[in-house]
Amino acid sequence: MQKQSKITSKGQITIPIEVRRILGVRAGDRLLFESDSDGVHIRPVRSQSAFEKYRGIGTPGVGSGRKAINRWLREMRGE
Repeated sequence: MQKQSKITSKGQITIPIEVRRILGVRAGDRLLFESDSDGVHIRPVRSQSAFEKYRGIGTPGVGSGRKAINRWLREMRGE
């Protein structure tokens, strides 16, 4: 895939929608620009795991955290 973008006088660019979708970024997200001998690489900066929003999805009623999980296990075991 090849896409072009124009740099404004303020140094801003518009990232094409296809690239935003591939990176999984939206307005307000941060990007990291890294350069090495192969060129410049762009990747999103993630403050939390991309899977964080799915935590606990398979166990409704179980809170997050070690204490909540241990309490749920004790209840399941009948302790």
